[in-house]
Amino acid sequence: MKVLFTTLHAKYVHASLALPYLTVACRDLAGLETIIREFTINEPSDAVLHQLVAEKADVVLFSCYIWNIHQTLKLAADLKLVQPETCIVLGGPEASHGVFELLDRHPAVDCIVRGEGEASCRQLLEALLSDQPIEDIDGILCRTGADIIAAPERAPIACLDSIPSPFAAGLADLKKPLVYFETSRGCPFSCAFCMSSLERGVRSFSMERIRDDLGILMAKEVQTVKLVDRTFNYDASRANEIWDFILCNNRQSRFHFEIAADLLTDENVELLGRVPRDTFRFEIGVQSRDAETLERVGRKSDLERLFSNVARLRQDTHVTIHLDLVAGLPEEDLQGFLHSLQSLFQLNPHHIQVEPLKVLKGAPMRKIADSEGYAYSAAPPYKILRTPWLTYGDICRIELISRLVDLLYNSGRFGTSLSVLAEHAPLADIFHAAAHYWEEQDIPMHTPLSGLFESLWHFAETILPSSRGEKIRESLCYDFCLAEYPAAGRLPSFFTEIETVNSAVPRGRTGEIIRRLGIAEDSKVRSFRWSFKEDFRIKPHLPNRVDLLFLYISAPGQGLRVQVLEEEKPL
Repeated sequence: MKVLFTTLHAKYVHASLALPYLTVACRDLAGLETIIREFTINEPSDAVLHQLVAEKADVVLFSCYIWNIHQTLKLAADLKLVQPETCIVLGGPEASHGVFELLDRHPAVDCIVRGEGEASCRQLLEALLSDQPIEDIDGILCRTGADIIAAPERAPIACLDSIPSPFAAGLADLKKPLVYFETSRGCPFSCAFCMSSLERGVRSFSMERIRDDLGILMAKEVQTVKLVDRTFNYDASRANEIWDFILCNNRQSRFHFEIAADLLTDENVELLGRVPRDTFRFEIGVQSRDAETLERVGRKSDLERLFSNVARLRQDTHVTIHLDLVAGLPEEDLQGFLHSLQSLFQLNPHHIQVEPLKVLKGAPMRKIADSEGYAYSAAPPYKILRTPWLTYGDICRIELISRLVDLLYNSGRFGTSLSVLAEHAPLADIFHAAAHYWEEQDIPMHTPLSGLFESLWHFAETILPSSRGEKIRESLCYDFCLAEYPAAGRLPSFFTEIETVNSAVPRGRTGEIIRRLGIAEDSKVRSFRWSFKEDFRIKPHLPNRVDLLFLYISAPGQGLRVQVLEEEKPL
């Protein structure tokens, strides 16, 4: 019997974790042939269907999420029409809730595996191999004639080490830029908006298993390892042990962790001080600055300790900090959201992500939303449309603010300009006003970088007094010079016409620059001179006129590097 495990990713860079785990749990069954095929939601559905049909599998198992459920169901229906004898099975978070309705509306689907799938899938395939009934297998929902039969839910796997390692088995695609990895399942918290709230407690793989699997990933020099543990540092000493192992054995991989910052200990922060730059990235869910709002959704968080620890991470470590907000939680209106956003700006994280609340199927938030009078989309991703505290217009405005935060703040290309704007008003208010301006002027989100700089300049002119105009103009010039080479004839309007552009390093100095800066001889070097009334290289900005030389250094396979030199000083 041939079994195909498949899914549709949101992006090509992703590599499935679920499919290798399911495959390794089943593939030793006698008479079973297993294969994994991964696609993306952006591929033509006809091309994907053609490849699924070409496998001629007896059983096809689809891993389903909010981003792929519609395409998956269409593929399942078409596959059933082409190969009616194929048994089609769905699993994953989006197939584990509302299961009776799903089976009733989609006759192409023969069976659903609910919840954790390794044990259920193995028993399901064992039964199919021996032509035995499947309706009594825990965690399975299936058709029996005209009826839909649901077996009891399956208890979580007590010993995670009992699942063979998909990494040791060579089943995970380690060539992808992003490889998922888990050291635990479950979460110590019970946030109503999160599916992890449905499972109580945390189960961990053994430290030996964790070291073995991490060793494989680091030896293969996986580009980025994203740990999917819901709260990686639920046990501070365990987190330190894993971090220390990575620091002692890592070659060049980067690691992404979801952590609870208020659980960090002094020992954690001290160890994290050893992390090299651009190696660890922490995703920290703040969600709201309002304690009562968090309490309403069952989120237990010591906000003061959280903010204090994030400040320590920014000051004492090179860890990249990514902070999350959820807009639309109970009791939080637009001004409350802006207050939460401003509190994050004050921490100066590397990235801020703002997402409107999703009222997921099966999550406790659905009951809260229905009782409070929320309006939310009936289709994935189940985004809110209105709450008792936010109008539809408010939510649209928040989404626009989120996109601008991504373009202007998270990109890192406007740091100096935003710091100058923040001297005029809180950054959250600046972004709120910018969202209004972008909407009023109908400025597209997808625009060349020079156009984005131009739009920010015109927006700044509308909110800043004339006395601040020169400083914001110069700060935009500085940021633009750091972001890309200012080619003659394509400069934004805030560059004055009387100053000139240089397209090459001054003759006679090229060799000196290459020697002093250690630039490879095969590098291409271009330059640009500009005079500033303030020195934006340091904070606070000093009113000290400087003439800066920007060097744009590019080499094969290394991208563009910008070096800033002060003209008055010897190189």
